[in-house]
Amino acid sequence: MTSSETTLRRFLHGLPGVDTVGLEARASALGTRSIKTTAKAYAIDLAISMIDLTTLEGADTPGKVRSLGAKAVYPDPTDRSTPRVAAVCVYPDMVATAKAAVAGSGVKVASVATAFPAGRAALDVKLADVRDAVAAGADEIDMVIDRGAFLSGRYMKVYEEIRAVKEASGAARLKVIFETGELSTYDNIRRASWLGMLGGADFIKTSTGKVAVNATPPNTLLMLEAVRDFRAQTGVQVGVKPAGGIRTTKDAVKFLVLVNETAGEDWLDNHWFRFGASSLLNDLLMQRQKLATGRYSGPDYVTVD
Repeated sequence: MTSSETTLRRFLHGLPGVDTVGLEARASALGTRSIKTTAKAYAIDLAISMIDLTTLEGADTPGKVRSLGAKAVYPDPTDRSTPRVAAVCVYPDMVATAKAAVAGSGVKVASVATAFPAGRAALDVKLADVRDAVAAGADEIDMVIDRGAFLSGRYMKVYEEIRAVKEASGAARLKVIFETGELSTYDNIRRASWLGMLGGADFIKTSTGKVAVNATPPNTLLMLEAVRDFRAQTGVQVGVKPAGGIRTTKDAVKFLVLVNETAGEDWLDNHWFRFGASSLLNDLLMQRQKLATGRYSGPDYVTVD
């Protein structure tokens, strides 16, 4: 083991251990906060503006991506005051189609890469994946870490891979996905958060959305604490993206409370916080119309993605 590997291991294992009971209790307590009327309307619009509208299926077609792009730009075609979402997230081969669909709107195009979602490929293959996405016009790259390397303690391999992907991403912002449901412990999630940020992540992201356990309030709270502490120590601000399993307006509000109470207001902006939760948008739109009209529109009011 090299001196740099030893130093990295010593640092990561020197991070304070996570108080599981305390973490889960705080996440639960913050989840009981309720907001009403004007504040709720603000929270709904903020949450809409933070969504990465996503399609990551083997059956994706250019038509589906164009439809998703249209929804990203005008989530509610009957109400042009509805905010646009933050980004459309697709596979690399669909980046050009997505770019054309959202052109001139300010909506970003994010691309998953690095052999998403498993991450089981050689580094040169992963980097080629990234370069293809960037060449097609991706504004953001969502990479997955090598969980096998991380769980076997090969932290330097993970770190160097993040650095290489960051370099290949060029001007595109890099989101580093940990797949928290596979990391087993909160201590591992804390270590992965710091490892991702040290490697140059612009965002740290919970999940691919392709496993049984995705974003949860406790694991997101832990990552918010990490970005808060990282900025305090380095002056560098890093974003957070919980992904998978966030489906209702009530869920979204709980996560926004977590952001405000843990990291602070500086993260209450789509430059620093995102939701990887496409099904969430429909519920937000229905709740938004309910506030405006006093009645629910029903699920047929919104498009089925």
